[in-house]
Amino acid sequence: MDPCASPPRFRCRQNRVELDIEKRNLDYMITNEQQDEIRGWFAGRLPEGLFEALVEVAVDREEIVVTGRVPAPTTSEGASDAERRGAVEGRVREFRERTRDERIGIAREAEHRFDRKVSWAVECDGRRVLFTHVAAPVMTRLRQPERQVLDTLIESGVARSRSEALAWCVRLVQRHADGWLDELRDSLDEVRRVRERGPDGDTDG
Repeated sequence: MDPCASPPRFRCRQNRVELDIEKRNLDYMITNEQQDEIRGWFAGRLPEGLFEALVEVAVDREEIVVTGRVPAPTTSEGASDAERRGAVEGRVREFRERTRDERIGIAREAEHRFDRKVSWAVECDGRRVLFTHVAAPVMTRLRQPERQVLDTLIESGVARSRSEALAWCVRLVQRHADGWLDELRDSLDEVRRVRERGPDGDTDG
C-alpha cells in the first residue's frame, strides 16, 4: 500500500466536494428547458387581454423580465415625431397604472414558484420600456490585459467606470454570440439529463 495515498474515506469525500462544485457551476446557468418552463407558465398565467401579445420572457438566475406588446395609440394625421413619442409615453403610463395591482399579484406567484424577482416591460409602437429591473452585482478578478481593455473603454468615453465597461462587453457578446450561447444552454440541458440518470455518487460507507 502506498503510504502517500489518500485514505479511501478522504477520497470519497473529495469526490463529493468536486461533484458539488460541478453541480453549482451547472446550476449557475439557466438552461433552455428551465426557460421554456417559466415561459410556459407565464403564457398560461397571464390573463387574456393583458397584453396584445406576449413578446418575451427573459430569464436568468436572479430575475424574470416579462415583455408584452400594448396597442399603439392613435394620433392625428401628420402628427410630428414629438407628438407620437408623447402619445406612446402616455399609453405606456396608462397601461402601467391600470394593470399595476394585477401584475403585482402575478409577480408574487411567480417569485414564490421560481425564486426569482419579476420585472415588467412593454413594447408600444416599436419602442420598448422597462418598468423596473434588478441590478445584480457580479464580482470577478481580471488580469492586467483584461483590465486594460476596460480602461481603454473608459478613456475613450464608451464607459464611465470599469463596472460599466464590463457590462458593455457583456452586451457586445450577447449581441454577436446569441447562437453560440444557445448551443451552450442546449449542452447544459443534456449534461443535466445525463447527471440525473446517473447512480448516486455517495460511496461513503
